[in-house]
Amino acid sequence: MASFRDIRNLLVESFDDDDISEDEFLLLYDANTSKNPDFPYDCYGSFDLNEMDDSECLAEFRFHKNDVPVLLEALQLPQSFTCHQGTICDGIEALCITLRRFAYPCRYSDLIPRFGRPVPELSMISNLVMDTIYQEHNHRLTQWNNTLLNPPLLESYARAIASKGSPLPNCFGFIDGTVRPICRPEQNQRIVYNGHKRVHGLKYQSVVLPNGMIANMYGPVGNCFNLICCFFSFLGGGDLEALYPY
Repeated sequence: MASFRDIRNLLVESFDDDDISEDEFLLLYDANTSKNPDFPYDCYGSFDLNEMDDSECLAEFRFHKNDVPVLLEALQLPQSFTCHQGTICDGIEALCITLRRFAYPCRYSDLIPRFGRPVPELSMISNLVMDTIYQEHNHRLTQWNNTLLNPPLLESYARAIASKGSPLPNCFGFIDGTVRPICRPEQNQRIVYNGHKRVHGLKYQSVVLPNGMIANMYGPVGNCFNLICCFFSFLGGGDLEALYPY
């Protein structure tokens, strides 16, 4: 499929050869101009994990070079991804695009020098990887994870925490939350506004085990108190309002 750039070049040639009029040229040229900035992605080479140093890989993806193929297999991701418009991406490259996107805040245009792909392709590939991971593994977060939260393991978590000096003998994990800022919505601004962070955002909350694994993830929601209530009920607590009557 021809790109916008190819079509524009063809239009220029057609105009020079007097195949189309000036009005036709202006109309067609404007219709075939991408809404995205025209980054020179073709000036960069294709991505090759083998050409990266291990320290580069760790800094950009937060995983060692040899761990990326292992992660691909552990997540049960395919060896290649095909986007809806026909773009094909190797599984390793697709995973690295997603890892680089989430390693720290960045724009898709920041990924162009590393992967040599236009912004729309980077967006479609990363979204496809995220959708695939969610479809395969969402139950590990949205449902009770018996692999991590079976009774023997819960007892071992509680013993590990108690051995570090915790006064609670039955504490098996730690609840923490994070606010992810979003653009100010046109409606329901008050629901998603965070007075503490002074931003509009969505809240997520998780239960983290002593071994560092996330046992359960809840969100997104807009109200912190409702979030805590849901988790207190999830963990088998009583009436939270009795503890915090305000």
